[in-house]
Amino acid sequence: MRLRAHSRGMKAEYVELVLLEQSLASTDGIYPPFSDRVSDVAEKTGGSVLFDVRVESDIRIQRMAVIGFGVDGTVAIMMDKNGQLISAPVDADSDFLVAELTAWSSLPMAEQVCASYSGAAATLLVELLAPHTALVAPTATDP
Repeated sequence: MRLRAHSRGMKAEYVELVLLEQSLASTDGIYPPFSDRVSDVAEKTGGSVLFDVRVESDIRIQRMAVIGFGVDGTVAIMMDKNGQLISAPVDADSDFLVAELTAWSSLPMAEQVCASYSGAAATLLVELLAPHTALVAPTATDP
């Protein structure tokens, strides 16, 4: 299944639909790894994974990835400490944070250990989880 959309908002909605599809496909509550789920979303929505990082500094979120859609913007997918996935469109004002994290992610491993991404990740996470922008994708464990 490949979905197409022409606006930033539509891409975010398609990402949520793929996350819902993934949650419904899991009858035993066991999901593939976060990176596999993010890659699946990117493939099905015509995007590309810009970065996928661990979040060490937040008590709620353990992983964050961003999928880019070229001129149609970017959408973040975050995994909370309970394994639930949350998606949110990334505001254009945060593009510089996405660029910083994408640049870090593209570094060779030897250079990644010498450079920190935690400040940019924490700032982006705060912006994404603001009450007016957070979107929660229902999962099979939700009532």
